[in-house]
Amino acid sequence: MAKDIKISIRNLYKIFGPNPEVALEYVRRGMGKAELLEQQKHVLGLRDINVDIHDGEITVIMGLSGSGKSTLIRHLNRLIDPTAGEIHVDGEDVMSYTGEQLRQLRRERMSMVFQKFALLPHKTVLENAGMAKDIRGYTTSDFEADARKWLARVGLEGNEHQYPHQLSGGMQQRVGIARALVSDAPIMLMDEAFSALDPLIRSDMQDLLLELQGELQKTIVFITHDLDEALKLADHLVILKDGEVVQQGDPQEILLNPGDPYIVDFISDINRARVLRVRSVMSPPDDGDSEFAGDISEKDNLESVLLKSEGDMSLNFRVLRDNKHVGTLHMKDLARALVPTAASADRSKNAA
Repeated sequence: MAKDIKISIRNLYKIFGPNPEVALEYVRRGMGKAELLEQQKHVLGLRDINVDIHDGEITVIMGLSGSGKSTLIRHLNRLIDPTAGEIHVDGEDVMSYTGEQLRQLRRERMSMVFQKFALLPHKTVLENAGMAKDIRGYTTSDFEADARKWLARVGLEGNEHQYPHQLSGGMQQRVGIARALVSDAPIMLMDEAFSALDPLIRSDMQDLLLELQGELQKTIVFITHDLDEALKLADHLVILKDGEVVQQGDPQEILLNPGDPYIVDFISDINRARVLRVRSVMSPPDDGDSEFAGDISEKDNLESVLLKSEGDMSLNFRVLRDNKHVGTLHMKDLARALVPTAASADRSKNAA
């Protein structure tokens, strides 16, 4: 059953400049980003964005620098106001909120994890973790138990009385995540949250986020420029280019069926075996004459199945979900899924 829509973005435009409403008319008539800047001296931030963010899922918004992804996430809590369009949270029109309603949204319903950690240097780890509740008027004794619980959960037990400068970058970002969890906000906004971290620490943080999400089922909006990170984290993937949505949907479906040459180019160097899951290439259950070489999970990646099969393309595997037979993976279908699209193959050929 489809999950409820937590945040709905409709017909959203953002234009930066002295007369955005005038520039908007040119954009609606088809003027592009480069033309708008050259002819009208305005910057097109977002053009006609339509995205539904579902309750309890990780929606990843990705794109290269200048694509509009950070601009978009800042519209959700109205750190930036749109030139035109609608934003609804839990069915409520955020654009109609009073100042008090907006403060309540930012303090209690949405938390934000920043790329640069945004910790207060003069406060301890414990105090930083409880900052959202501190702003609401709670005392340290009110939030201390929760702060200690979540600091321990993100691996920082025993560091409560240290200061940010005494922590590594990865540890500081863990404080940022703990702070978001202590706030009890059902929505987490994460703007390039792991981009400043070293690759190994970054991978650990991704694993931690997925582990926590498995327990808490928050609604998470995650911004990144890294496709590997997006494919690892996303339940729903939105790819932006020049302020527009190029393609959105199940990341597995996008990888198998890219809908634009830009996406083809983006995914051309991806290790498909490591990213694609069994559920994306399996067939309906086959209990007939098939002989199964073993059982695998629908969540397994294709790389693990290749190792299990020892490269034998004649094998079939029974696919399980919660110990129930939900599909059959034929190794020939797995092999077919690993072949890049024609456009991607042409790109590699030209590069050679």
